[in-house]
Amino acid sequence: LPTVEQNSSLNVKFDPKTTKLTWDCQENATYGECVLIHKEKGQIKKKVKDKECQCTFQDCSLHGGVTLTVEVNINQRRISETLVYLNPGGEGTAAQNFSCLIYNADFMNCTWAKGQAAPNDVQYFLYIRDSKKKIERECPHYLKDSGTHVGCHLQDLSGLTSYSYFLVNGTSQEAGIQFFDSVLLLKEIEQYNPPNNITVHCNESHCFIRWEKPRTRKTLSIREFQYQLDIQRQIVVAGDTGNKYSFPRPGLRAKHTVKIRTADARKAHWGAWSQPAEFGSAEPESSLVHVYLLVVLGTFVCGLTISCLFKRFLGMHRLFPPIPQIKDKLNDSHQTDHQILWEKFAHDVGKGDKEEVLAVEEVAE
Repeated sequence: LPTVEQNSSLNVKFDPKTTKLTWDCQENATYGECVLIHKEKGQIKKKVKDKECQCTFQDCSLHGGVTLTVEVNINQRRISETLVYLNPGGEGTAAQNFSCLIYNADFMNCTWAKGQAAPNDVQYFLYIRDSKKKIERECPHYLKDSGTHVGCHLQDLSGLTSYSYFLVNGTSQEAGIQFFDSVLLLKEIEQYNPPNNITVHCNESHCFIRWEKPRTRKTLSIREFQYQLDIQRQIVVAGDTGNKYSFPRPGLRAKHTVKIRTADARKAHWGAWSQPAEFGSAEPESSLVHVYLLVVLGTFVCGLTISCLFKRFLGMHRLFPPIPQIKDKLNDSHQTDHQILWEKFAHDVGKGDKEEVLAVEEVAE
């Protein structure tokens, strides 16, 4: 990164590599404050301890330019000096569309595009520094497009901390090239692998799906994950559910598959789908077949039994027809031919009972 010309009053200097702001110490200085004004983050303030003449800021992107201010009290008089840090070079010559992706827990790819106003002989270089500002490395394997570096592949991520500073600067014989820088949280640019050991077990009512969390660059708790299951519809499952999911088992059906992918619990940056895991069967289960056979057989036996009983009842009715009954004339006003009727005569009033005998003859026609 380019250095900044020193201020004539306090001899203020800014080192972009260490993000340290320094100035000449003055006698009787009792209070001080540093302010960094960022276009995106706004004001970042740091208090200065007595007899210290420096401020160190956390890493932040500088390609958009920043304004730095130093305020100190000397002999009860406040002195303020301002320093403007600009990105030198031609406008539109810096690398653009910069992005990085960590995959398979151990590898990282960074890509960028050539600036729209960059000359043909431009060449870009990538540098990565950890947040503690102790380890800085250049890209070991560049990806090229017509000879120009447009990407970087890293196979060793050891030494990188949670936050890392990425700087892409450029060189050219024709014009000055602006730099591009960014501070990335590695956890946010990591794409998780699919879960491991996916298994599906079904009982009479439910199917249970289990899996193991994928390997990541850093060991994470189960709450740091979320999963998406594709079982003919997409289902989001929180990471703290114990890496399992159950659902009511459908009825008879053909084979089905389930696929699972993983993402950070706070950011739905989904990884690749897992290989499909099959469950279910195209044929009905033997237990259900037995049930259906028993139901059909029982229905048939019951129908046959009822039919036999009905036929037997009809046969008995024909062999033993009903015997005619003696009817009472008083209770039945309708007389039928060839029926024997017994009549009861009324008693004479005031006389004793009188019994009469009636002779009945059958006359042949």
